[in-house]
Amino acid sequence: MNLNKRDSHRNFKKNPGWLLLLASPLVVARVAAMQGLIGNPAPTTTLTPAAMQNNATNNPMTVFVPNGTSVDKSLPQPFQYGPFTVRPHFDYNIIYGSGIQAAPTNHQTTAVQQISPGLAVDLGTHWTLDYTPTIRLYSNRQFQDGVDHSFLLVGGTHYEDWTYGLTQSYLYTTAPQAETAGQATLQTFNTELTANDVLNDKLSLALELDQSISAADGLQGSRDWSTMDWLNYTFWPRLTAGVGAGLGYVNVDNGSDQPYENLQANVSWRATDKLSFQISGGVQARQFLNVSSQTYYAINSNTVPPTVSSLTINPSSDLVTPTFSAMVQYLPFQNTQISLNGSRSVQPALIPGSDTIATSFGASINQGLFKKFNLNLSGSYIVSKYISAGVGVNENLNLVLQDTGRTDDSYNFSARLSHPFFRRGTWAVYYQYSSNDSTAPGYGYRGNQVGFDVSYRY
Repeated sequence: MNLNKRDSHRNFKKNPGWLLLLASPLVVARVAAMQGLIGNPAPTTTLTPAAMQNNATNNPMTVFVPNGTSVDKSLPQPFQYGPFTVRPHFDYNIIYGSGIQAAPTNHQTTAVQQISPGLAVDLGTHWTLDYTPTIRLYSNRQFQDGVDHSFLLVGGTHYEDWTYGLTQSYLYTTAPQAETAGQATLQTFNTELTANDVLNDKLSLALELDQSISAADGLQGSRDWSTMDWLNYTFWPRLTAGVGAGLGYVNVDNGSDQPYENLQANVSWRATDKLSFQISGGVQARQFLNVSSQTYYAINSNTVPPTVSSLTINPSSDLVTPTFSAMVQYLPFQNTQISLNGSRSVQPALIPGSDTIATSFGASINQGLFKKFNLNLSGSYIVSKYISAGVGVNENLNLVLQDTGRTDDSYNFSARLSHPFFRRGTWAVYYQYSSNDSTAPGYGYRGNQVGFDVSYRY
């Protein structure tokens, strides 16, 4: 791909907003952290809109498109009406699993059915809207049946040399959460706005504005507003590096509000046609507001009259944390895909008054078998440390951030064998092992799950 200004603008015009996948490594970190904290009883199939499929396919640093995102464009579209293409999709899976948390220390075995009839609409070539409800049914009455709702809008446009992108998502779920060791009603709203401009043959500018809102019944809700801006330099078409800076502010229901600053650097390198590296790293400085001073009193009864002395401890709750995200893709053979990933981020926790420092590492192998079958093996390790402000005193008599005493070490492994049918459908069988070693009593678990799913989509 020749990154001169005219060709780049033509590529943006055809596939707007592909830099959504690279513009902010903190997005990757947030996703990894969420996956480490939220434990659904079964993997659910998610639809990748056409706009995102174009973005992934036309990213010159991507060796292969992630499994499940490609679309056979040779198939007829029976629900096309002028510029609108309606794409119904249906997913069904059933699992039987052990170690699923109904409450702390209460681990249950249950069968779970998930039925997801969804509808995606391509609004021209630049916008895709998708809505998918998921009906979840448990055989064990200690769990409550429910209906999740997922909404996603992805698209972009351009004006002169600028390309603009928008991603808006909403999720309502009552699935069991690893963080709370039980079912919880959780709603998340995420908005991402991007603006990209190729300044010349070497320099490009990527601006990003994010909003993330989380609401959970009886737990800590939060509102996070942030910006991350990048200046990237193309050394040659397959090697790009950049520096970025950003600001953010988190408002929480319980605990301290948190302004923060990010400083990052990134490198994207397509080493060969079969190998690519996308790495970013930096530091985040986070301040904790509304941490009250604490005053301690002492009475000396040896004096006449007794005297009272006081000592006031002032708040000083700053957290400086290294953050990073990384992805490596390797295609050793035509039908073999190997990927590695890692991330570290800081997020408000669902536990009131707490935050989570989440560090994750993962690997996956995707292997085509006998032309029609596909085997995917994946594993991950996630460390989640919970902290809170104003619960300890340092040597300078300041209130400081303290480890709350809870650290979760999560291990996950899954194997999935899938096979297409009727060109639009896929069936699969899978096995998943998951465990969580927690220092908080009642939050650890170990479980095994086996399941079957089938999907069909236009």
